[in-house]
Amino acid sequence: MNHRSIPGAATRALLAACVLALAPPAADTAEPAAAASAEFGGQCAEALAEGKHVPTNCAITFTDKDGKTYCFGSEGAKKTFLSNPTANAQKARDFYAASSTESTEKAMQAFDSSDAEAVVKQYIETNTRANGGRFAYQDPLNGEQLKLTFDGIDFTRTIDGYGFFPDVKFHDAADEHKRYLIDFWVAPAAGVLAVQEVRIYKEPVQADGAWTLTARSPVPWWWIPASEHPGHMANKRGWEVMSAVEQGALAESAKNNGVFKLKDDKTGKVLDLEFIDTHQPIRQLDENGHYFACTDFRVVGTKDQIYDVDFWVNDKDGTMVIEQTRVHKVPELKDGKWIQVPRYEWKDLGSSHVVP
Repeated sequence: MNHRSIPGAATRALLAACVLALAPPAADTAEPAAAASAEFGGQCAEALAEGKHVPTNCAITFTDKDGKTYCFGSEGAKKTFLSNPTANAQKARDFYAASSTESTEKAMQAFDSSDAEAVVKQYIETNTRANGGRFAYQDPLNGEQLKLTFDGIDFTRTIDGYGFFPDVKFHDAADEHKRYLIDFWVAPAAGVLAVQEVRIYKEPVQADGAWTLTARSPVPWWWIPASEHPGHMANKRGWEVMSAVEQGALAESAKNNGVFKLKDDKTGKVLDLEFIDTHQPIRQLDENGHYFACTDFRVVGTKDQIYDVDFWVNDKDGTMVIEQTRVHKVPELKDGKWIQVPRYEWKDLGSSHVVP
C-alpha cells in the first residue's frame, strides 16, 4: 500500500460523481468564468460529450438561462456543442458521472483507513482551535449550534468507489453524559484525501432521567450497504441513489460557498438552500425505471423554513445520474408556524415500488 502525504486543513472539496441537471443550455454570455464555479470543473464540455477529458482555462464559455457555465477548449468545440446543446450537455453529464466511481475506487488505492483518520483528526483539530477549544458543528436537522469535545475515533468503514467513513466519538462540552457519534465521509479529491461531509449518526436522547446514545432515523446512506461492492451490482440499491443525490447536492452547493441554488420550476425564483437529508425509502417508477428521491433543504438563514425537493435519478450504464430536480413541498406560515405544503403527490407520478 502506497501512502500519499496528507494536506493541510481538510476542505469541503467534493466528488464529481454526479452533476446536477436542472435544464438544458439556452442562452450565451461572453463573460469569462472561473473553472471552480463552472460545470464539470472547467473541463471542455464538448470533449466530455465525445468521451474525453480535456481541461481548459475557461477563457471560452457558454452560460445557460439558469446560470450554468460550460467551458470549451476552442471556439470550434463551442460551436459543435451549441449545434445540439441539449443532447451534448446530457452526453457530457453521462460521461463525467460514469468516470467518477471508477476513478474514485482507483484513487483510493493510494490510501488506507489510517490516512483517512489522520485527515479527520486534522480537520477536528483545526475546527477546535478556531472555536475556542470546542468542536463547532451545526446540526443540519434543526440548525442547532453544537459545541463538542473530541473523545477519539471509534472505527473506520471503507466502501470501495465511495470513500472512507471514520465514526468519531464526541460529548457535549457542557455535559459529558450527552454523547455523540459523528460520521466523517472522506474521499480522494484532486489527488488528496478530503472531508466531503459530516453527519450525526447517533445522538443523546433522554429517557428515564438518563442520556442514551441513539441512532438517528434515517441513518446516513453509508450505513445501509453491508458487504455489497458498489459499482458491481446488477440492480441498484436505495443507498446508491441516495449517494448520487447527496453528492450532487453537495457538489452544487460547493460552487456557491455552501449554498444550494435552485430555480423554482413554478415561480422562477432562485432559492438559496442548505441541504439537510434524504428521505427513505427510495422509489423506482415502473413506467421508465427512473429512481425518485425526496430530500429536505432549509432556507439559508432560517431554522424552520424547509423545502421538500425531489430528485429524479437514472442509471446510465451502471452510474447514477441526476436528470431532474423539482420543488415538491414549500414552506408556508400557518397560525404562526411554518408547515410544508405539497404541490403534488408522488403517487401522481404514476405507479412505483420501493427500492430495497
